[in-house]
Amino acid sequence: MKGNKIYYREGYKYQLAKSYTIQTEIYLPGNISTSFISLSKTGLLLIKEGYAWDGPSGPTIDTPSSMRGSLIHDALYQLMRLGLISEDNRDYADLLLKKVCVEDGMNKVRAKLWQTMVNLFASGCAKSGTGRGVKEAP
Repeated sequence: MKGNKIYYREGYKYQLAKSYTIQTEIYLPGNISTSFISLSKTGLLLIKEGYAWDGPSGPTIDTPSSMRGSLIHDALYQLMRLGLISEDNRDYADLLLKKVCVEDGMNKVRAKLWQTMVNLFASGCAKSGTGRGVKEAP
């Protein structure tokens, strides 16, 4: 039976089961909101239930100490890709990744290495307009 096409994106491993908030140091002239991410002008980041992300990227393993940091980092980078916050926030997002991973029990050396690697190699992931493309099937 032939049906309508579906449209989807690839590359996600995890989906947030409960909304999550964290206070950031990103202050805006006004609030911004997408279907799954909100950032208030006072810096409160809300990542909503259902948000999908790929977990820690690169040659690494996903561990409990890396999950929250990767979630926050991916959400902030997504806001940069969408052009909703400035790419000038990239260094802060990378630093916050390190801070949260250490808070969650990651070895400080490993966390610093992660911060350095994303700082060196992830600039393209924060460029406005570089999101995951939509695919279709069949």
